[in-house]
Amino acid sequence: MQFDWSVVISSLPALLGGARLTILIALAGLVGGLVVGTVAGFMRAYGHSFLNATAFAYVEIIRGTPIVVQVMFIYFALPVLADVRVNPMTAAITAIIVNAGAYIAEIVRGTLLSVSKGLKEAGLALGLPMWKVLAYVIGPIAFRRMIPPLGNQFIVSLKDTSLFIVIGVGELTRQGQEIMASNFRAVEVWTAVAILYLVMTSSLTIVLRLVEKRMRIL
Repeated sequence: MQFDWSVVISSLPALLGGARLTILIALAGLVGGLVVGTVAGFMRAYGHSFLNATAFAYVEIIRGTPIVVQVMFIYFALPVLADVRVNPMTAAITAIIVNAGAYIAEIVRGTLLSVSKGLKEAGLALGLPMWKVLAYVIGPIAFRRMIPPLGNQFIVSLKDTSLFIVIGVGELTRQGQEIMASNFRAVEVWTAVAILYLVMTSSLTIVLRLVEKRMRIL
């Protein structure tokens, strides 16, 4: 069978539309995941026993279950339990927030605790309140160390959006499936889908490397 580039070209508008939706879901989810993960990470690193236990339970539950189960729970089970209607986009973004937040929490916790205790003690000895020690002493060092693992998590979360096909979100993988169902050109369609994912993840990798390089200079 010959590879037919005309199939790829004709499918491109629909696939690009799916790619845009993929980026939107990933971006919105990762912004929320950063907030949730940062808070949970600080709770794990510096919180009292109750806060630490709460964050620990959240991280373990989310890391111990697949994201596809989480999004199915949010989309199908949550409306039954809470009597609220959840549309597919909301379920997808919420799943990324919840899932990425758990992994980011461990990244934040690990990098915070990797900073020498002597720096914290020195800041406190100078009379700085704890929040200033975290903001001006520990935080900048920890942030530099977070960039590589955060970049990896961003890429994983971007690719995880493909699993939202199970709830009918029209992201890139869903668009590819619908196009293939209409023309049965699996090789061309999935090659195009794979290339678009590769372009997105490669672009993200380049941006993160530039940020990492910039942070090292500073």
